[in-house]
Amino acid sequence: MKNLIDKKNQKLKFKLFFLVILFSFLSTLPLFSALDIDLQKKSNDEVYIHDLKNSLFLDLEITNLGRSGSFEFYNLIGFLIYPSEGIYIERNETKRITLEVIPLGNLPEKGYYTLTYYIIKDNSESIEESFTFKITKLNSTFSIGSGEIDPESESVEIFIINNENIDFGEIDATFSSPFFNTEKTFDIGPKENVTFLIPLDKEDFKDLTAGFYTLKAEIEVWDKETIIEDVIRFAEKNIVTTSKTEFGVFVTTQIIEKNNEGNMIETSETVLRKNIISRLFTTFNPEPFAVEREGTAVYYTWISEIKPGENYQILVRTNWFFPFIIIFFICLIVFLASQYLKTNIILKKKVSFIKSKGGEFAIKVSILVTARKFAERINIVDKLPPLVEIYERFGGENPSKVDKKNRRLEWNFEKLEEGEKRVLSYVVYSKVGVLGKFAFPTATAIYEKSGKIHEAESNMAFFVVEQRGKEEGE
Repeated sequence: MKNLIDKKNQKLKFKLFFLVILFSFLSTLPLFSALDIDLQKKSNDEVYIHDLKNSLFLDLEITNLGRSGSFEFYNLIGFLIYPSEGIYIERNETKRITLEVIPLGNLPEKGYYTLTYYIIKDNSESIEESFTFKITKLNSTFSIGSGEIDPESESVEIFIINNENIDFGEIDATFSSPFFNTEKTFDIGPKENVTFLIPLDKEDFKDLTAGFYTLKAEIEVWDKETIIEDVIRFAEKNIVTTSKTEFGVFVTTQIIEKNNEGNMIETSETVLRKNIISRLFTTFNPEPFAVEREGTAVYYTWISEIKPGENYQILVRTNWFFPFIIIFFICLIVFLASQYLKTNIILKKKVSFIKSKGGEFAIKVSILVTARKFAERINIVDKLPPLVEIYERFGGENPSKVDKKNRRLEWNFEKLEEGEKRVLSYVVYSKVGVLGKFAFPTATAIYEKSGKIHEAESNMAFFVVEQRGKEEGE
């Protein structure tokens, strides 16, 4: 314990001795006579960057107005000053001296600091001087910015400014934004402004709206990194382009496409005109917002909001097959109607199964004759199908001629009045079994009307015989 106390006392005595020596030295300084010199400070805007812990450089111009001697520079509060050895200056000689000042302790992160230092000549004459320097951080040392961008820009100018009076030499910087990303290595001196022209790819920002966007720079200086930011203005630009494509003959397709190549949300109106005929066969995708009719014209309107980089498409399809089909059927109906109106004699043929006493296959054939208009000298001919024989007992009008060899029946009428009807019927049979669909040919009428010969035909008649003995006439 005693040894420990003795050691503490020795340390305390040493500290007291050091303080006495220091106080004695400081107290003797004012006794030194003042230096006879002319001192001019040639540097300015000295700055200490807290992140880099850089040296300060002070440029002085000293004129020795007294006797020749050696001059030394020092301070008492924790700064190293180089050169540390004396600098010899002749009488009336002027020398330019650069002092390097290195802080040893911790300084505030920002603000201003005044350093007091001493100039002593031959350890006898001295003078007290001071200078003030700025303390800042690395992210405040640089400023960045850029020019304005619009959707049609192919390049943009960006810049970086060294705000302080320090030569940083070569530095690395990565500039990034929604419009570009680029890396640069360059030299930057005191208070220097370095500018770059950056090419732009419109695809990178075609979907962006107008406004302000962040420009960021990651800067590496002397193995220290910092990030600084600024803004890029994306100027407002209204660019909406419209393109139309049409193809097809019978089915025509029209595509109307609107592209927003600007950077603002655009409200677009599209108007399409159709006539009252084509509108009946036209479809739309999407459906129009409004439809207005003016006379024979119909106007369709679409209203849409298109974001930057988006496109709005309208599909219009007109199918001209529909009117052609309708016209075809109308013409066919008109033709058939005209043919029907021109027909003076109408023949309608039908068949039906009858039961015979002997069990033979027997069918009754009936021909209904209708005179739509007056006709004369009418000759109606019907032919028998194969495999059947005629039963020579007739109902209604008897035939004028039965030609068994040629298997024909004929009826003759001198005239038929308008609206007059006649029923011609006969029976055919077969001793040979018949199976399947049995066809009866058409009957033909040849007559005279207004001194001209005309001809009319009946329908064909069919009879179906099923295997189980069920028969059906058509």
